[in-house]
Amino acid sequence: MAVPIAEGTDLSLPEAKYEYLDHTADVQLHSWGEDLKEAFENVGIAMFNYMTDLQTVDMTLQTEIEAQGDDLEGLLFHFLDEWLFIFSADDFFIPRKIVITEFDMEAFRIKAIGYGEAFDLDKHPQGTEVKAITYSAMQIYNDDEKGQHELFVIIDI
Repeated sequence: MAVPIAEGTDLSLPEAKYEYLDHTADVQLHSWGEDLKEAFENVGIAMFNYMTDLQTVDMTLQTEIEAQGDDLEGLLFHFLDEWLFIFSADDFFIPRKIVITEFDMEAFRIKAIGYGEAFDLDKHPQGTEVKAITYSAMQIYNDDEKGQHELFVIIDI
């Protein structure tokens, strides 16, 4: 459940590091970062920005999610699926910023906080509804030597 944001919380917005790639009948999210954690944060924001223009979202509330997988692909799937569930179940909460607070790549667990507000059609333009996250063509590149930390995820729209 979304709660007011704690006083003193850093609400500065990071640089957007994502893009949308054409895919037959769906859309592919492509995100990247300085590390895999940042790529995960960016792919979550990419999904929500596809649903509405995040520049219209004020950061007045926060909510936390937890996700776990059997491997990195499962973790990515469940991370996005938890955010999609929060949007659908928690008064249509839509984060403008996502911060991962715990990222365990050995146990494949993640905790994150989203900062945003409830989606309101009078305030937020309606983008495309995301129906589901898919494993189809999911790719995770995590190579510290090459500085390559990228995610590719197809979402069902």
